[in-house]
Amino acid sequence: MATVAVTVSNFEETVKNGIVMLDLWAEWCGPCRAFGPIFEAASERHADVTFGKIDTESEGGLAEMFGVQAIPTLVVMRDGVVLGVQPGLMPAEALDDFIAQAKALDMDEVRRKVAEQRAAQG
Repeated sequence: MATVAVTVSNFEETVKNGIVMLDLWAEWCGPCRAFGPIFEAASERHADVTFGKIDTESEGGLAEMFGVQAIPTLVVMRDGVVLGVQPGLMPAEALDDFIAQAKALDMDEVRRKVAEQRAAQG
Protein backbone atom coordinates (compact mmCIF):
# COMPACT_ATOMS: atom_id res chain seq x y z
CA MET A 1 0.00 0.00 0.00
CA ALA A 2 1.29 3.44 -0.86
CA THR A 3 1.51 6.21 1.69
CA VAL A 4 -1.14 8.92 1.83
CA ALA A 5 -0.65 12.64 2.32
CA VAL A 6 -2.31 13.60 5.60
CA THR A 7 -3.60 17.13 6.02
CA VAL A 8 -5.78 18.86 8.57
CA SER A 9 -8.77 18.24 6.28
CA ASN A 10 -8.37 14.43 6.10
CA PHE A 11 -6.65 13.78 9.45
CA GLU A 12 -9.70 12.65 11.48
CA GLU A 13 -10.94 10.32 8.75
CA THR A 14 -7.45 8.85 8.26
CA VAL A 15 -6.75 8.02 11.90
CA LYS A 16 -10.15 6.97 13.24
CA ASN A 17 -9.89 3.22 12.46
CA GLY A 18 -7.10 0.67 12.58
CA ILE A 19 -3.37 1.18 12.97
CA VAL A 20 -1.97 4.33 11.42
CA MET A 21 1.71 5.21 11.12
CA LEU A 22 2.37 8.91 10.54
CA ASP A 23 5.70 10.23 9.28
CA LEU A 24 6.10 13.93 10.11
CA TRP A 25 8.74 15.29 7.77
CA ALA A 26 9.95 18.24 5.70
CA GLU A 27 11.43 18.30 2.22
CA TRP A 28 14.58 20.17 3.34
CA CYS A 29 15.36 17.58 6.05
CA GLY A 30 18.13 15.12 5.12
CA PRO A 31 17.18 12.46 7.70
CA CYS A 32 13.57 12.76 6.53
CA ARG A 33 14.60 12.03 2.95
CA ALA A 34 16.65 9.04 4.18
CA PHE A 35 13.69 7.70 6.19
CA GLY A 36 11.19 8.11 3.31
CA PRO A 37 12.16 4.90 1.45
CA ILE A 38 12.20 2.92 4.73
CA PHE A 39 8.68 4.16 5.53
CA GLU A 40 7.47 3.46 1.99
CA ALA A 41 8.90 -0.09 2.05
CA ALA A 42 7.18 -0.75 5.39
CA SER A 43 3.89 0.29 3.82
CA GLU A 44 4.38 -2.51 1.29
CA ARG A 45 5.14 -5.09 4.03
CA HIS A 46 2.19 -4.08 6.23
CA ALA A 47 -0.85 -3.79 3.96
CA ASP A 48 -3.17 -3.85 7.00
CA VAL A 49 -1.69 -0.58 8.33
CA THR A 50 -2.35 2.92 7.00
CA PHE A 51 0.85 4.88 6.33
CA GLY A 52 0.49 8.64 6.18
CA LYS A 53 2.96 11.45 5.64
CA ILE A 54 2.50 14.88 7.22
CA ASP A 55 4.54 17.71 5.71
CA THR A 56 5.41 19.83 8.75
CA GLU A 57 5.95 22.89 6.55
CA SER A 58 2.40 22.95 5.20
CA GLU A 59 0.70 21.24 8.17
CA GLY A 60 2.28 23.04 11.13
CA GLY A 61 -0.88 22.68 13.19
CA LEU A 62 -0.69 18.89 13.04
CA ALA A 63 3.02 18.97 13.91
CA GLU A 64 2.21 21.20 16.88
CA MET A 65 -0.60 18.89 17.98
CA PHE A 66 1.94 16.06 18.33
CA GLY A 67 4.54 18.29 20.01
CA VAL A 68 7.07 17.70 17.24
CA GLN A 69 10.46 19.21 18.10
CA ALA A 70 12.61 17.20 15.68
CA ILE A 71 11.99 15.58 12.34
CA PRO A 72 11.47 13.02 11.18
CA THR A 73 9.02 12.06 13.90
CA LEU A 74 6.98 8.87 13.71
CA VAL A 75 3.54 8.68 15.36
CA VAL A 76 1.66 5.42 15.79
CA MET A 77 -2.08 5.54 16.37
CA ARG A 78 -4.72 2.88 16.67
CA ASP A 79 -8.45 3.54 16.48
CA GLY A 80 -7.80 7.26 16.90
CA VAL A 81 -5.64 6.85 20.02
CA VAL A 82 -2.00 7.98 20.00
CA LEU A 83 0.09 5.03 21.16
CA GLY A 84 3.55 6.49 20.68
CA VAL A 85 5.62 9.32 19.26
CA GLN A 86 9.21 8.58 18.24
CA PRO A 87 11.53 11.31 16.93
CA GLY A 88 14.50 10.48 14.73
CA LEU A 89 15.37 8.19 11.88
CA MET A 90 14.25 4.62 12.52
CA PRO A 91 15.77 1.56 10.82
CA ALA A 92 13.41 -0.85 9.06
CA GLU A 93 13.67 -3.53 11.77
CA ALA A 94 12.76 -1.03 14.51
CA LEU A 95 9.84 0.26 12.46
CA ASP A 96 8.54 -3.29 11.99
CA ASP A 97 8.88 -3.86 15.75
CA PHE A 98 7.02 -0.59 16.49
CA ILE A 99 4.18 -1.80 14.25
CA ALA A 100 4.15 -5.28 15.84
CA GLN A 101 3.84 -3.71 19.29
CA ALA A 102 0.87 -1.62 18.13
CA LYS A 103 -0.81 -4.72 16.67
CA ALA A 104 -0.32 -6.69 19.90
CA LEU A 105 -1.94 -4.13 22.20
CA ASP A 106 -5.25 -4.83 23.92
CA MET A 107 -7.15 -1.70 22.88
CA ASP A 108 -9.84 -2.20 25.55
CA GLU A 109 -7.08 -1.94 28.14
CA VAL A 110 -5.58 1.10 26.41
CA ARG A 111 -8.96 2.87 26.34
CA ARG A 112 -9.50 2.04 30.02
CA LYS A 113 -6.13 3.59 30.93
CA VAL A 114 -6.83 6.68 28.82
CA ALA A 115 -10.19 7.11 30.57
CA GLU A 116 -8.51 6.77 33.97
CA GLN A 117 -5.91 9.41 33.07
CA ARG A 118 -8.58 11.82 31.84
CA ALA A 119 -10.63 11.29 35.01
CA ALA A 120 -7.56 11.93 37.18
CA GLN A 121 -6.87 15.18 35.32
CA GLY A 122 -10.40 16.37 36.04
